[in-house]
Amino acid sequence: MASLSLSRRDMNVLGKIQDPESDPSMMVYVDSELPKDPHIRDLELYGKLAQEERDIIMSIQKLETQNVQQKSTPESNADIIERYRDCVARFGELIEQHPHYASARNNRTQALRRLSGDSMLVAQAPQPPQALLREVGDAQRLEMARTVLGDLDQAIILLTPAGRYPRMSPQAARTLSLAHTQRAAIYLATSKLMELGFVPMPTGRWEENWSKIKFEENASRDFAMGGRYGNEIAKGLAVSTNPTAKLCGQMVRGAMKKEYGPDFGA
Repeated sequence: MASLSLSRRDMNVLGKIQDPESDPSMMVYVDSELPKDPHIRDLELYGKLAQEERDIIMSIQKLETQNVQQKSTPESNADIIERYRDCVARFGELIEQHPHYASARNNRTQALRRLSGDSMLVAQAPQPPQALLREVGDAQRLEMARTVLGDLDQAIILLTPAGRYPRMSPQAARTLSLAHTQRAAIYLATSKLMELGFVPMPTGRWEENWSKIKFEENASRDFAMGGRYGNEIAKGLAVSTNPTAKLCGQMVRGAMKKEYGPDFGA
């Protein structure tokens, strides 16, 4: 059987097929010496904001523990939901006071997704089982969608580094990775609901006229960006959710098996 020997250029081409967003010149360098947040360079202020954020996150973690331990009743669920909303409001106050603090925007998104799930862009969509709110009207769904996507857009704008061979702190890279990954999850959930016949709501945003394929492609793109900034799971999902990449990958694997034999890729 012929031996398999690929040049670096061949490997780069295959890597591009596996990750359509890949670009060796855009490799991110993580530098722990850089400021943890590029927009908040005052260490004392950053420490204060991070502690406020941790306090809110700890409150949420306690709610999750309580939710697991107690028997579910309408009264207990209502209490947990109300306290979750209080945590969302606390994140809102932090964001209002420090709008350039991207991490708070990312974490407010996580809290809102826990409340409403990822079907927030789709009218009359069924609630996913992990959502705390079992019934959500379209007006409330739309309000959450605008807040969540606005937060994620702004976090991505705030933290995306400029230029080739960008450098980032570990904290900024992690937050940016999570922001891309969260937006991808919402886009992917929307595309799956559209496949079932549901229709996205008019939001006044650019996504409102997207097709199912457009949502899927942008989910893949955001997963790829999440992977670029450090989330390996997101990097893998970028391929599995990209219809073009899946088709190209199948074609390339077929051609490589013809060239190198059935053991290729085994």
